[in-house]
Amino acid sequence: MAQHFLLSAAARTLSLSAVARMSHEEAHATFQRIRWADNGGEPYCPRCGCLDVRKLATRPVWKCKGCSHQFSVTAGTIFADRKRPIRDYLLAIAIFANGAKGYSALQLSRDLSCQYKTAFVLAHKLREAIEDEQRRATFSPATEKEIDGAYFGGHVKPQNEAVERVDRRFAEEQTGKRQVVVVMRERKGRTLPFVYRKESDAIPAIRERIAVGSVLHADEARGWDALHAHYDMRRINHSVAFSEDGACTNQAESYFSRLRRAEIGTHHRISGQYLNRYASEMAWREDQRRSPNGTQYSAIAAAALNHPHSRNFRRYWQRSAA
Repeated sequence: MAQHFLLSAAARTLSLSAVARMSHEEAHATFQRIRWADNGGEPYCPRCGCLDVRKLATRPVWKCKGCSHQFSVTAGTIFADRKRPIRDYLLAIAIFANGAKGYSALQLSRDLSCQYKTAFVLAHKLREAIEDEQRRATFSPATEKEIDGAYFGGHVKPQNEAVERVDRRFAEEQTGKRQVVVVMRERKGRTLPFVYRKESDAIPAIRERIAVGSVLHADEARGWDALHAHYDMRRINHSVAFSEDGACTNQAESYFSRLRRAEIGTHHRISGQYLNRYASEMAWREDQRRSPNGTQYSAIAAAALNHPHSRNFRRYWQRSAA
């Protein structure tokens, strides 16, 4: 019997102990190499792109000769205005990458010996960078795709007495907080999730992302009926079979299995405000499941260092929507 990839030595190319033993200078050099990988690890001005920069002797920053802008290795990135040692951020990325089913902020706060808020913000900054990376996914017109939806949130606790319980399927008994994650998954390709109030709201995004005439697999939910005019639809009735006549959504269901396990087993509760971030994180993990953990670590670090200031998190806590 062939050995599973995750059990093989090829899947283990990252050592947490090696990252934890890094000196400040080694961690700084690692960040520098990852951020400016397109220039062989040599820094250049993030403001004007000038290659002629000089490192100051008094502080670990560079000064641009063209525009006199001073910048550090994390300036203008999602880690800007950092307060913790730079090695802690490398260690946090390594720990985050090793969580196959995600990593909770509470556990991260214990590993880094920091406040829960600090770990929460750091984890969401990494998810924001991953989400932007995942949104760049493109689908090939020649490959088959699967679409499906799964509902999250809005749980209504049943009454203790059976006679007092209501049918929670009725709209009037809902909390209004339930949302659906709709996933578009390319077979042997990328996974792209979106969050909506109902499945049919995803039709415009599907038409924008998937080329007309593509083979599209879906279940028999009525929301997908409108897609028949634009795609070669293959529908599967899950009450009859999981796969029939070549039609199935098993890979989309595999993604939802990972997201459900992250919700139930790791985070225990996912706020609807951040559901899109968790959905994108699990899509990225699903796409990278056959990559060594060292490759995942480098990819997350590169996404974070190439991402601008956080849209929702800045400095100590959340920024308002305004």
